[in-house]
Amino acid sequence: MTFADEVKNAVTPRAALLVIGVLGLQLLFIASYVGALHKPKPTDVPFGVVAPQQMSAQLITELKNLPGGPLDPRAVADAATAREQILNREIDGALIVSPRSTTDTVLVASGGGAALADTLTKIITKVDLTQQRTVRSVDVAPASDQDFDGLSSFYLVVGWCVGGYLCASILAISAGSKPANRQRAVIRTGVMALYSIVGGIGGAIIIGPILDALPGSFWGLSGLGALTVFAVGMLTLALQALTGIVGIGLAVLIVVIAGNPSAGGAFPLPMLPDFWRAIGPALPPGAGTWVARSIAYFKGNAVTGPLLVLSAWAVAGTLVTLLMAMRRKPDDAADDTAPFGSKVD
Repeated sequence: MTFADEVKNAVTPRAALLVIGVLGLQLLFIASYVGALHKPKPTDVPFGVVAPQQMSAQLITELKNLPGGPLDPRAVADAATAREQILNREIDGALIVSPRSTTDTVLVASGGGAALADTLTKIITKVDLTQQRTVRSVDVAPASDQDFDGLSSFYLVVGWCVGGYLCASILAISAGSKPANRQRAVIRTGVMALYSIVGGIGGAIIIGPILDALPGSFWGLSGLGALTVFAVGMLTLALQALTGIVGIGLAVLIVVIAGNPSAGGAFPLPMLPDFWRAIGPALPPGAGTWVARSIAYFKGNAVTGPLLVLSAWAVAGTLVTLLMAMRRKPDDAADDTAPFGSKVD
């Protein structure tokens, strides 16, 4: 047998296609992370301005016209309202102008991302210098001393997402890449739900009681973890039901390659390029990170939308998984016992 024949026997066409697919995912991984995170800069950051009426409009115009458009300023009635809006996650910071002194106050929230809080302080400091004024920074929702740069929420959610698609992948490839029938699909969904509950509680225990890295409601974080794991797991099972083993790669594409760099973890959403800040809130890592930070630092405010996003992924994944199982013909049941990688779906 020639060497070429050996290669043909060792590397099947399907294996070659899968390797090419993995190479594509690798290159997309590099492109997505570097593309999203290599040059963060704020754009249209929601920002409040509290100033005397005679200078408010002029100051807002000045901030709106800063080079690069870093801020989206709007007038706020008073300092108390500005604090409330920051805690409600309606704005990311605010400038409080003091008419009786030359020192102003910039309100920030490092719990929502230290990088953005630092950037806002630097921007306002530079603006005030041109007016011979100084700035003091007040953190109204500070990140925990054990939560460096406010990153713990992001890493927690990444761990939950990884658990979700790995568990779903194992459930599927342990006996073929598609559920053979409705009963088996229901069993896998039930196992995924149980795993999600345990994974959610486990993550909350590690991040809270064990490491003390993140404050906030233990059961709130546990519930978020269970929903995040289940949403990603059922998304993965649904993609596998639709496309076979390729579904694992598609899940990695959606959750890891598209979801993680756009989640607002390393750099909050207002500091990401337009494409990434647009898709981030619609994907599980971004929705989960937002809710985790809200639970930890913003009194659980502004979580309805992201929770609906996670719920939509969970419901859609469950429905597709069950419907695809119901559509399979009896003859297809044998596929479920085929060895991993032995059949082209």
